[in-house]
Amino acid sequence: MDSLTPIRGKVCMVTGGGGSIGSELVRQLDKSGAEKIIIVDIYENGAYYVRNETERAEVEIASVRDYAKMDYIMSAYRPSIVFHAAAHKHVPFMERNPEEAVKNNIRGTEIMAELSEKYGADSFVFISTDKAVEPVSVMGASKRVSEMMLYDRALRSKHTAFITVRFGNVIGSEGSVIPLFKKQIERGEVTVTDRAASRYFMTVPQAVSLVMLSLTAAKNGDVAVFDMGESKNILSIAEELCRKAGKEPYKDVKIKFIGLRKGDKLSEKLFYDFENPERTDHDKIMRVAGSSVKNLDAAVGMLYEMARVNDREGIVKLIFEITKQNTRLWRN
Repeated sequence: MDSLTPIRGKVCMVTGGGGSIGSELVRQLDKSGAEKIIIVDIYENGAYYVRNETERAEVEIASVRDYAKMDYIMSAYRPSIVFHAAAHKHVPFMERNPEEAVKNNIRGTEIMAELSEKYGADSFVFISTDKAVEPVSVMGASKRVSEMMLYDRALRSKHTAFITVRFGNVIGSEGSVIPLFKKQIERGEVTVTDRAASRYFMTVPQAVSLVMLSLTAAKNGDVAVFDMGESKNILSIAEELCRKAGKEPYKDVKIKFIGLRKGDKLSEKLFYDFENPERTDHDKIMRVAGSSVKNLDAAVGMLYEMARVNDREGIVKLIFEITKQNTRLWRN
């Protein structure tokens, strides 16, 4: 099947459509022949700039946390495909504000998934992260809870296909490490968490390609992952960027080791040990069957109540209890 077939002539919605990934997704959907593209974002400036690049796009300023507003928008446009990119993604901020990770990353995802079914969307594509695998951060754990929640919904869905895609670090996206290093090099000092720290990296086009190709590479309930090769050492990247800028690391540019932040890992994983990645018909895209835990709905309801009253300690304790349950409870 042509990778553009699911998109051509369709009404597509992109939540977080003004962000780094969302805006590039809008551009690629436009090139792929989408009939109409609905950009949903709470940040109007990003949405404004990408809207000016295509006549096929409409902008709705809204939060995915607002059920009534999103219900109104979904009923008006009834998109065939929903790409859910809206999320809080900065690890340190979510460590300090776990209630916002619950409200935006989990509840916002549930709202969009529920409304996608209600209004007959063919596909719902959720953007997750490698930080959702054995998470140690609230942000990663919130994404993992959403992965499991969508898998449960996929099992019950009579029409809408629910697909998750896991990203590594996206080069050049807002808040990513490489643009930060470049700015730090100009100032003469680069901060690195640990000499041994490593991450998986992908470009914005690779990330968007994964999102779009997941429509044909993955099935309802699947998780799709781009084969990013070996993870890359962060220190080596910093040193290389110094040299590309015409400066010698440790001589012209100081490299300061600041230690891992709360919620950081030395290295990330793309899959759980119990997951069995399979190649797909699309080069470099792998898939695994989704999974969940028992009594997830009740636990998520407790998270919502804790978020309502800003019970930060309770949220952190419960969200990791959910994501660290014994693998014997997983449904493959």
